[in-house]
Amino acid sequence: MGGKTDEVKGRIKEAVGALTGDDKLRAEGETDQAVGKVKQAVQKAVDKIKDAAETSVDKAKDKIK
Repeated sequence: MGGKTDEVKGRIKEAVGALTGDDKLRAEGETDQAVGKVKQAVQKAVDKIKDAAETSVDKAKDKIK
């Protein structure tokens, strides 16, 4: 699952847990949200690294020409 999906799933679990008084479900929801946020942050970092690598390759190709 994607990070945003995990975050939304966690919010739902947390809300249901709070409404039903199920502390375990609420805690699972909080954990899912945290996992989702971490996944999103990692994906942003990966995207930035890919962009930087592509830019470096393009600049190197331009210098060779």
